[in-house]
Amino acid sequence: MAPPAAQCPWGLLLIFAFYLGSSCTDSASALPHHDYCIIGAGPSGLQMAYFLQRAGRDYVVFERSHAPGSFFALYPRHRKLISINKRHTGKSNSEFNLRHDWNSLLSHDSRLLFQHYSHDFFPEADTMVRYLEDFASMLELRVQYNTAIIHVRLERDSQAWNGHYFILTDHNSQDYRCSLLLVATGTWVPNVVNFPGSEYVEGYESVSINPENFAGQTVLILGRGNSAFETAENILGVTNFIHMVSRSRVRLSWATHYVGDLRAINNGLLDTYQLKSLDGLLEGDLEDLAIVKDKKGKLHITLKFYLENSNSSAGAESITLPQDELDNFATRAPYDRVIRCLGWKFDFSIYNRSLRLMPGKGNKKKYPLIKPSYESRGTLGLFVLGAASHSIDFRKSAGGFIHGFRYTTRAVHRLLEHRHHGVPWPASIYPITQLTNSIIKRVNEASGLYQMFSVLGDIILLRENATAFEYLEEYPVGILAELELHTGRKAHNGLFVVIMEYGKNFSGADKDVFYYNRAVGEAQHAWQSNFLHPVIYYYKRLPTEREMRLCPPDWPLPRPDAVHHIVEDFLTDWTAPNAHILPLRRFLENCLDTDLRSFFAESCFLFALTHRKLPPFCQQGYLRMQGLVGNKRLRHHAVEAGLLEDHTVMHSTDELLGGQRGSCDQLLKDHVIPGLNLKEGAGTFSTTPVCRATFNIQDGSDFQDRVVNSQKPVVVDFHAQWCGPCKILGPRLEKMVAKQQGKVLMAKVDIDDHTDLAIEYEVSAVPTVLAMKNGDVVDKFVGIKDEDQLEAFLKKLIGA
Repeated sequence: MAPPAAQCPWGLLLIFAFYLGSSCTDSASALPHHDYCIIGAGPSGLQMAYFLQRAGRDYVVFERSHAPGSFFALYPRHRKLISINKRHTGKSNSEFNLRHDWNSLLSHDSRLLFQHYSHDFFPEADTMVRYLEDFASMLELRVQYNTAIIHVRLERDSQAWNGHYFILTDHNSQDYRCSLLLVATGTWVPNVVNFPGSEYVEGYESVSINPENFAGQTVLILGRGNSAFETAENILGVTNFIHMVSRSRVRLSWATHYVGDLRAINNGLLDTYQLKSLDGLLEGDLEDLAIVKDKKGKLHITLKFYLENSNSSAGAESITLPQDELDNFATRAPYDRVIRCLGWKFDFSIYNRSLRLMPGKGNKKKYPLIKPSYESRGTLGLFVLGAASHSIDFRKSAGGFIHGFRYTTRAVHRLLEHRHHGVPWPASIYPITQLTNSIIKRVNEASGLYQMFSVLGDIILLRENATAFEYLEEYPVGILAELELHTGRKAHNGLFVVIMEYGKNFSGADKDVFYYNRAVGEAQHAWQSNFLHPVIYYYKRLPTEREMRLCPPDWPLPRPDAVHHIVEDFLTDWTAPNAHILPLRRFLENCLDTDLRSFFAESCFLFALTHRKLPPFCQQGYLRMQGLVGNKRLRHHAVEAGLLEDHTVMHSTDELLGGQRGSCDQLLKDHVIPGLNLKEGAGTFSTTPVCRATFNIQDGSDFQDRVVNSQKPVVVDFHAQWCGPCKILGPRLEKMVAKQQGKVLMAKVDIDDHTDLAIEYEVSAVPTVLAMKNGDVVDKFVGIKDEDQLEAFLKKLIGA
């Protein structure tokens, strides 16, 4: 055994080591910690901060600049945005109006709509900076400014949400620990192509924006996107000529239907090129180019091939140029300046290799590789937001722009709420009879579906026996197979997916999108619709992950059990009874093997006598004591209150079914079947037609008896439950009819229930009001009228 003197140094070493270990542990636990860390206070970072704050979560936003939106403080260089700011749509629905507002972020504060900041259709970039500053300050978002995150690494910990923490280091060497990382830095690193002579090229990010600096010069621009054409537009009127070269042809947004392609606001050079006013476009691989500068400072374009075969020590004048062999070489004229406008890419430099944040492939290599859930393919808990997440829908939808990623950011937040806080994806539950109306309402209003077409979809989960459904809004359809995992909702009984799509053969740089008969108007040809239109997919079960992987590249979803296209509409208003609603309802009925129409109580009563299975509307209404099901006590109370007349009771079904409805006196009878009880505890079934100036049409024969064969003039109000103007006109018209003291009657026809009548009387929009006398239509109007106009309309009918 060693003497005490020999043991002492080892004991001191153990104590010192224990102290260091304790210090390291204490130091790690002392790091500032947040559940959610967001890098970047641009639009997507602020949008996510808003959702986290509303949910009461622990978060922080790190912003390298002194204010939010630092990208817009610099770009676009010429300060004109290409995101539209449409202030007037003729609609008051705020969700619909967001379809045409490409700059606003989502919030509960109507003051933070971009239309309050600018009246310009294409606003100034400085206005966007001011808007983002207000968004952050007015909503009191937790943004830590002047904090540049320069390094991100992982720290393994089994207690962490995803088995690790994210350690962020800022420019002052301060570390922060985060349970989950949200990257919202966008794409801001300039794309650069290196070739011999590229040192003579000026970058878009630094080139002069003063047109006078280009007066009398010849300019070559590398690139063919919006930044290239924006630069050309600025100097078009002062240069000798401008040439533009890129690896592929120009893609016009109105041909591709992709907002990232060339927009009309910047395409002046296309005019001067096609009208042969010196300017021109060329295609070629930039990596094959070389630039040679002569003694006068002029820049000559040659090919790398010629440079490699020449003497490296030779002067510029002795280097072979293409025009030496081909005397009409397109770029044989020397240039005064060459400008690079090749767009941007994601900054991968700050992420440690342990995060495995890798670039995509091909034309997506400028974006990080992520899943359709916007989570990194290499690291759990690392999500990419905003423009940097555009690899999911690059060249397909609007996910790289504010009007698109404000919705994908909300979708990511909903995924996180369920994963880490047990909050299911928001859903509304409706009876199955509301299925058609729910779809029609969403496709006519929803902005998320409209902007993120083919990417976000509404999911309709059917309940057992298709008696009801859950409606989930704006779910990423790329992870449809994992719906139950990400939403906390079950899909055991089948589902519908509602998305928006362009025609598959309509969009493309080589497509003629102005050809004759380019639009489809007939419902039977809806599947050939070219413009944006709703598509409903029906699945009897959730698609599997394998089916999702094998999905054809031009299909957003795997092959469904049934699919329905709602025919495109010039006004993007899918409310036409015959062209839009009726085909949709019949498609849904075929999928569900049920009748989705609404019925009046008398029809339900007759169905109960003659059918084994009642339509859902009757099951959920009439048989549940809604409609005309009552009891003696309630009836006695109604008679005493003067709400009902004390009608004669008829005691047999023979009397009920044999009664005639030809006159008002015959209608004033109370048909009761005391012993009929179709549902336990349901009370007595009764039908109580009352002679009133206004009545609802129940079926075709009822319309024939009470309208066509009427001895009095009748106004027929064709309406629908989903029609807002109908709800205004209906009561107003009833009031004016009542003032005529029985000289005219009013029949109400719901076009969803009586499509045959709407077709017969050529009703193409609602509300439509017909004036009928002796079975003939003598007058008609469509839309809303005031009381004076209605009174004149009725007086004319009575006096006709």
